[in-house]
Amino acid sequence: MATETVVATPRTGKFNKNAARRVRVAGKIPAVVYGAGQDAVAVAVDPKAITKILHSDSGHNTIFDLNVEGSAVVKAMIVDWQNEPLKGRLLHIDLKRIAMDKAMRVSVPIQLVGTATGVKNQGGILDHVLREVEIECLPGDIPSHLDVDVTGLELHGVIRVSDLPHSGSIKFLGDENATVAHVTAVKEEAPAEVVAAAPTEPEVAKKGKTDAEAAPAADAKKK
Repeated sequence: MATETVVATPRTGKFNKNAARRVRVAGKIPAVVYGAGQDAVAVAVDPKAITKILHSDSGHNTIFDLNVEGSAVVKAMIVDWQNEPLKGRLLHIDLKRIAMDKAMRVSVPIQLVGTATGVKNQGGILDHVLREVEIECLPGDIPSHLDVDVTGLELHGVIRVSDLPHSGSIKFLGDENATVAHVTAVKEEAPAEVVAAAPTEPEVAKKGKTDAEAAPAADAKKK
């Protein structure tokens, strides 16, 4: 698969809301590039190129070529972005230069593959508890996602982080015993008569107390 290339144009002058608005009116989005021991640089990039990367299989973990005009091409990735609340348009992004020979920490999504036997044959429901996991590896070894086969998972069975595919190039961070997914029994609904009785009893008690208190007051009024 060919490496994506993002072309960035350096921004000069004041960096305020008005300047950022002018960048967006011109069809670009403001961004900042930093990392790798170099100074941060304010740039403008094509939102279509960024959107394409964010919607790819590897998403924001994608390593791409960043071509800042007037500078050498570097490897980079998207580390933060802001969207317009209503229309969802990109407003700003942060790009980080990546050293391909240095390990980094990223979170990758976990995908469940197959239909658990506990669901198919035993009437349970599959609960996907942990949807992404933090790992440490070289940038070139970052997986777009981690697949785990749940076909053999029976009722009350559990898949943990330790059951995810491990390799020498990836180090899992956090608790290896953390639950990724499990098959639980379908919760039984409470009988209708029990549910109906619960709110009725306090109302009757409250009404009886009110009537008892009202009776002496009525007698006193007659006197």
